[in-house]
Amino acid sequence: MTKLKRDGVFWTACLQGTILNFFLGGFGPAQPLLRQEQGTSLTVAGLHGTMMGIAAMIAGIIHPTLVHKIGRPKTSWVGLAIFTTGVPFFVLGGSIAFTLPAILYSCIGFNFVILNMISTLSSHYPETPDLAASQSNAINAVGYVIGTVMVGTFAKVGISWRLALLLVIPAAIALYFYGRDKIEDNRDLGAPKQSGKLGVPFWIALVGFFATISSEFATAFWAATLVTNRTGADPAISTLCIAALGTGFGIGRWFIPIWMSQTTLDTRLKTILSIQLLAFSLFWISHNLTLSLIALLFIGIGIGGQFPMTTVRLIKLSNGRPDLAMAKSALAAGGAIALAPFLLALLGDQIGISRAYLMVPFLIFTSFTALLLVKTEAHQKL
Repeated sequence: MTKLKRDGVFWTACLQGTILNFFLGGFGPAQPLLRQEQGTSLTVAGLHGTMMGIAAMIAGIIHPTLVHKIGRPKTSWVGLAIFTTGVPFFVLGGSIAFTLPAILYSCIGFNFVILNMISTLSSHYPETPDLAASQSNAINAVGYVIGTVMVGTFAKVGISWRLALLLVIPAAIALYFYGRDKIEDNRDLGAPKQSGKLGVPFWIALVGFFATISSEFATAFWAATLVTNRTGADPAISTLCIAALGTGFGIGRWFIPIWMSQTTLDTRLKTILSIQLLAFSLFWISHNLTLSLIALLFIGIGIGGQFPMTTVRLIKLSNGRPDLAMAKSALAAGGAIALAPFLLALLGDQIGISRAYLMVPFLIFTSFTALLLVKTEAHQKL
C-alpha cells in the first residue's frame, strides 16, 4: 500500500484549502437561504456562481505572471489575504448589489490558493502527485462538511447563517503564523515565464476537466433545492443533507487512491465517474429524504476525486509546465463555475429544477469520453 509522508508543506497547503472549503461548503447550500432573504429567482441567485467562475478566469490569467514574480508560497498567502478580506463584504452586505462583487473579489484570491496547492503538492511529491493531491482534498472535505453543517445548524436554530462564514478569518490568521515559513520558494529566478502551446491531448483533457467541474458545481449549488422540491423538507433541513455530499468527497478523495493503488490514474477516474452516474440516477428519482441522503453520499464519493485527479492529468500532459497547465485549468474551471450553476438555475426557472438536473449525466458522459480519447499513461510523466 502506498504511504505518504505528510510534512509541513503538506499541512500548510492542505489547511489553506480546508479554510476555502469551509466557506465553499457553507456557501453552496446557503443558496436557498440567500435567495429567500434577497427575494430573487433561481436565475438571479445563480449569478453568485457566475461571479465565482469569472473570478477563477481572472485568477487564471494573472496567476502565471504572479507566480513567476513572487513565487508560489507568497502567491498563496496573497490569495488567502484577498479571500479573507472579501468575505466580510459578502457576509455583511445583505443585498445582491454587495454580495455579487464581494464573491468576485474574494474568489480571485480563493483561486490563487487552489492553483498553488495542486502544483505545490505535485512538485513536492513527484512520485505520488495524485495521492498527495487527493488526500489533501480529502482533508479539505472536512472543512466543506463543517461549513455545510454550521450554516444549516445556524439557520435551524435562528442564528444568522452568515456568521458561520466569518470563522474563515481567524482560521486564516492562525494558519499564516503556523505555515508562513513551511513552503520554500524553489523557482528558478532566471527561468522564463511558462508559455507555449500545450498540444491536442492537453486540450481534450481540459474539456473533460471542464465537464467534471461543471457537474460538481451544478450538483453542489442546487442539490439542496432539488431535495426541498422532491421531499418537501424545509430549506434549513435540506442544507444539512448536503453534508452527505461533502462526506462523500472526503471518503472518495482519501480512500479511492489507496483502494485502487495498483491501477492507473485513468482507471480510477473511470471508476469514480461510474459511481457518480449511478448515484446521481438514484438521487434524481428519489422522493425520500433518507434515500436522497444516501445517494448524495455516493455522488460525493464519485465527484470527490475528480478535481485532484483531473488536474494531475493536466499537469502530466503539460510537458513540464505545471503552472501554465494550472492557469489554463483555472480558465476552464472558471467557465464551468460561471456557466453550469447559472444554466441549471435558468433551466430550473423555465422547466423545473428536476428536469434541469438532467444536464448532469450529459456532463458525466463528456468527462468519460475525454478519458477514452486521451490516455495519460501514454504521455510524459512529471
